[in-house]
Amino acid sequence: MPGFEQFGDEERTQVNDVLDSGILMRYGFDNLRNGHWKAKEFEQTFAHKMKADYCQLVSSGTAALTVALASAGIGAGDEVIMPTFTFVASFESILQIGAIPVLVDIDDTLTLDPEAVKAAITPKTKCVMPVHMCGSMADLRSLKAICEKHNLILLEDACQAIGGSFEGVPLGSYGDLGCFSFDFVKTITCGEGGAVVTNTKKFAENADRYQDHGHDHIGSDRGAETHPHLGYNYRISELHAAVGLGQLGKLEHFVSLQKRNYQILRETLLEIEGVSFRTVPEGGVENYSFLTFYLPTASAAENAHRALVEGGIDACFYWFSNNWHYVRGWEHLLEQKSLGKLPAEVKDRLKEVCQKDFSQSDAYMGRAISMLIKLNWDEETMRSRANTIKNILK
Repeated sequence: MPGFEQFGDEERTQVNDVLDSGILMRYGFDNLRNGHWKAKEFEQTFAHKMKADYCQLVSSGTAALTVALASAGIGAGDEVIMPTFTFVASFESILQIGAIPVLVDIDDTLTLDPEAVKAAITPKTKCVMPVHMCGSMADLRSLKAICEKHNLILLEDACQAIGGSFEGVPLGSYGDLGCFSFDFVKTITCGEGGAVVTNTKKFAENADRYQDHGHDHIGSDRGAETHPHLGYNYRISELHAAVGLGQLGKLEHFVSLQKRNYQILRETLLEIEGVSFRTVPEGGVENYSFLTFYLPTASAAENAHRALVEGGIDACFYWFSNNWHYVRGWEHLLEQKSLGKLPAEVKDRLKEVCQKDFSQSDAYMGRAISMLIKLNWDEETMRSRANTIKNILK
């Protein structure tokens, strides 16, 4: 990743179709489109690739999470369990609909610890949101069993893991709902965009309406459509969908390049004493967009990361000190720095949640380093990079 490394004729052809018609909006203007419906085509193709019955394109990965939660009827006062290691969009989407993000510890998968999830369930819990960070997945089998036992929604955030799978099912399609991001630094990019997939017809209908002001999309006259329920504007444009269509046809190629480069680096790091790797649950296949490894101590990892950066190794991340992706950097959430007033119920519960002890998460995150795997590194470049990394770590 990211897909923008390999823009080409595929994307240009799709975008030019839209520009030639002049219709940038995904709805209406039927007689001017020259038969081009890029968002609809993307949705159908993507649903097929993800082995899902339905797909709804939206304007971003954050929008996808928001729309997915709303489509499942989750709202004010409901609790959504999420991990301490994720992108800020996870709790932003939950707060957006008036629900409460309940942060819980991760385990050595760097995703939700099922035991921590069990301990966090209350009568107000409505959803468990595992986040498949850095191309690998949560223990979905265990999480699904928990959700089935407690009648909870399993919502997969697969924004960083497109192309991965669990037990033969594409990530994002294992739970009740799955969300993807197509922003500029994802494996498949639209520039900006996202998607919700599901096998539940009601959720799909709700998502279709919610992301477009509540329009029912029945008939061919947009102005005559009714509004079965409230909605907002999370639509994707035809231009963004067109770029995504061009990228989508190259997904398998992208993942194969990532896998080759990932394996070269992993095999090299195996030679270093003290290096161990993030646990991938049995039955899981990564999308190989990142290689994440552990060092024996947090101080060793912090020093190693500093040495790697000083040694010219780019695309190297020490998430423990990252403001965007780990709970230690979420001061605005922990201190409830909101431009608008948060509901009293959210404020009170959030204060309680954010005062929890996350030392288990610290123990894993403090020792972890992630290496982004780029598409444009050829095999020779990758081997040279891997040897440089090995020598610095030694």
